[in-house]
Amino acid sequence: MSSTSRSLLRVSHCSPVPKVAGAIAHSIRAHGVVDVQAIGAAAVNRRVKAIALAKSFLDPEGTHLVPVPHMVPLDEDGTPLTAIR
Repeated sequence: MSSTSRSLLRVSHCSPVPKVAGAIAHSIRAHGVVDVQAIGAAAVNRRVKAIALAKSFLDPEGTHLVPVPHMVPLDEDGTPLTAIR
């Protein structure tokens, strides 16, 4: 596993939680690390649920998922936003 390649998954308010969880687990298996970004309450909710589900996928394999959330300032079309990663 190499942590040099880092993927960014963007979660929206309509992202299917099981698919996001699968993508998180896949990225962890492939790269050892993944960034999961969400903007807005509903998207953050789905992000948290997906991380919890991905943890249940990875725990039996002996891979322990340790989320480290932080806020990231963004500028989208001149509008300042804050994302959770």
